[in-house]
Amino acid sequence: MNGKIVAGGIVLTGLAAGVAMYWLQVYAFYEPVTFTPGAEILLTPIIGDAPEAIVVADVQGIDADSSPLRFRACFTTPLTLATLTETYKVYDTAVPTIAPGWFDCFDAGKISDALESGEALAFLSQAAIAPQIDRVVAVFPDGRAYAWHQLQPATE
Repeated sequence: MNGKIVAGGIVLTGLAAGVAMYWLQVYAFYEPVTFTPGAEILLTPIIGDAPEAIVVADVQGIDADSSPLRFRACFTTPLTLATLTETYKVYDTAVPTIAPGWFDCFDAGKISDALESGEALAFLSQAAIAPQIDRVVAVFPDGRAYAWHQLQPATE
């Protein structure tokens, strides 16, 4: 009888730990991002290294202090892809990071597919926003845009 109680305790402890770890990863540390009006999203120009604000609307974002890779944002911009490619640095190695399921405006799979097909283009927002982390922005032809942090590409 004591073995069943001990085994049941171990199973319940493991289950509680699993639920706690899931909650900590998906919900616990995320907070809405407060953007500075007029400087919500920055892009790095082709000439120069100082990022500059672009025109955006409907910005929503999340971030967490627990990791620099947890930043995600969704927004729209009236700027065309032609204007953006003539003005700002293209980011060739963009790989969107998966957002929590409850942040439903950001779909990393769809963004990644659009980048691979050439439907969307990625731009450098800010290099080294944290050590070895870049902020990247992907823009679709209809003005939908998404931002995230990713590891800088390896240099040889």
